[in-house]
Amino acid sequence: MAAEHVPVLLGRVLELFAPAVAGRPAVLVDATVGLGGHSDALLSAHPRLRLIALDRDPQALERSAERLAHHGDRVELVHAVYDRIPEVLADRHLSTVDGVLFDLGVSSMQLDRTDRGFAYARDAPLDMRMDPTTGPTAADVLNTYPPAELVRVLRDYGEERFAQRIVKAVVAQREREPFSRSDRLVRLLYDAVPAASRRTGGHPAKRTFQALRIEVNSELPVLREAIPAAVKALSVGGRIVVESYQSLEDRIVKQAFVELAKSRTPPGLPVELPGHGPELKLLTRGAEKAGENEIEHNPRAASVRLRAAQRIREAAV
Repeated sequence: MAAEHVPVLLGRVLELFAPAVAGRPAVLVDATVGLGGHSDALLSAHPRLRLIALDRDPQALERSAERLAHHGDRVELVHAVYDRIPEVLADRHLSTVDGVLFDLGVSSMQLDRTDRGFAYARDAPLDMRMDPTTGPTAADVLNTYPPAELVRVLRDYGEERFAQRIVKAVVAQREREPFSRSDRLVRLLYDAVPAASRRTGGHPAKRTFQALRIEVNSELPVLREAIPAAVKALSVGGRIVVESYQSLEDRIVKQAFVELAKSRTPPGLPVELPGHGPELKLLTRGAEKAGENEIEHNPRAASVRLRAAQRIREAAV
């Protein structure tokens, strides 16, 4: 599977990190190593690079360990969620690093493994945990959340217009029998979502499955913590690159970058006050997308939004 995995926007990721890591000893954190495609290319391009690779999914770490084994002790794999970057670095007595990469969302491996329950196209247990060793499952969310909380999850994380209708149907069915498999949920969604919306709005299960996955894995709250922490971990001149695959993730990344790229000097002053300048320099104009050629060869790239920034100043004390 690792050999077939095609990293999204790989050339652009290599281009963005090169000024921060090329030709010298450097340390880069791959916060979502997955199947190791980006990490493998970065280590191959920069023989003096050391890489700390995080993933919450033990199966992903096993696969990436195989792919990255030929790089020897230049790579260290860590079972951790990416909001733990400060802790991971502190454990290794590292105060700063030269780069941080995030490739967000569900991975190809997770989608392809039927037993993980991420894909609505195949019947599977309603699990959706990126780390299957801990935490509640999607079935737990469906069967135990109060109706108002379920509506919030579908609206906030799935941007689902028919959240009320869906939750009403879920509550009625779970009282008769708890949900355990994806096929039953998909059938419910087909019935709950109006036919006109099914014809024009894509698969009726897409938004609900996204919402459940985000809730199960606390993806957005974790990301809100992780981006500022990753920037804080960068040395001056270090770079952060983030690939997002849905608008909610990209909005969090955009807001964090824009805030840190602002000057804190009050408007109207003729000079920048010491310690009040921007911490980040934005390296992309908005969010960059994949080209048609890449999307043709790698359909997963169709929804990617890439943002990157460089640390230009330490945070004010």
